[in-house]
Amino acid sequence: MSELNERCLDAFPEWLKTLADDALALGESLNDSETSPELRLRLAGVLNYLFKSLDLIPDGIEDLGFIDDSFVLRVALTGFTVDDSRETLLRLQKEAALVDEFLDETSARLHCFCGKLDESVARGRRASEIVQDAEVKEALLGDLKSWAASYTAPTFSRDEKNLVKLKSFLDHKLPR
Repeated sequence: MSELNERCLDAFPEWLKTLADDALALGESLNDSETSPELRLRLAGVLNYLFKSLDLIPDGIEDLGFIDDSFVLRVALTGFTVDDSRETLLRLQKEAALVDEFLDETSARLHCFCGKLDESVARGRRASEIVQDAEVKEALLGDLKSWAASYTAPTFSRDEKNLVKLKSFLDHKLPR
């Protein structure tokens, strides 16, 4: 097994375990008036992505269902300046490097996809409306808290076949 695959098989199950807490940390930053408007718009888009009924990998797919959400949380934050006190956001930004290394040439397509999350709509909410309208933002944050409370981390078997399937799914689903 390659060293990269070893690192991915070590990291990805952990990312699934922390997904709910990571998403809640993004919600806190979205709700913080000190967060830059550009980052708040991106956070709104990322959190909205969690509620899209048609995400890159359907959430019910065994071993892979929520890993795309974990990837999006990380990749979407790259390029933003984040205050040192926001440890979770800084960690997610650093972990995006493993996503890039794993996806190789498909990585650019994921970055492009994440860059368009600012325009996304889920549950009738646009990212821009979440940022501009306190009621819409509170509805999203309420949904986020409910989702996080009910989230159970799926398994991600330590099997290289899962990495092959994951790459294949993303290569097929990400816009070209």
